[in-house]
Amino acid sequence: MYATVRRYDGVTDPREAGRRVDEGFVPIISTVPGFLAYYWVDAGDGVMVSTSVFESRDGAENSNNKAADWVKENLASLLPNPPQITAGEVVAHRAK
Repeated sequence: MYATVRRYDGVTDPREAGRRVDEGFVPIISTVPGFLAYYWVDAGDGVMVSTSVFESRDGAENSNNKAADWVKENLASLLPNPPQITAGEVVAHRAK
């Protein structure tokens, strides 16, 4: 498995950003081959974090490209700063 975490600072309207992500981006990312999970988290103080998990690095990289394009077209006014992106192989996990 491979995961990507994107941290967005300076989010101007977290509630609206969450709505747009849920309605617009989640349906897109969930169709990427190898998709396993996606989470959008309001961390408070204008910080939002997304985590996406894929079966392989290829799927995660594909999702990064889709995310960058989608954010540019749909969230630029709410996410004024580029995200900090961290990605890597999942080396331990558990889910219920």
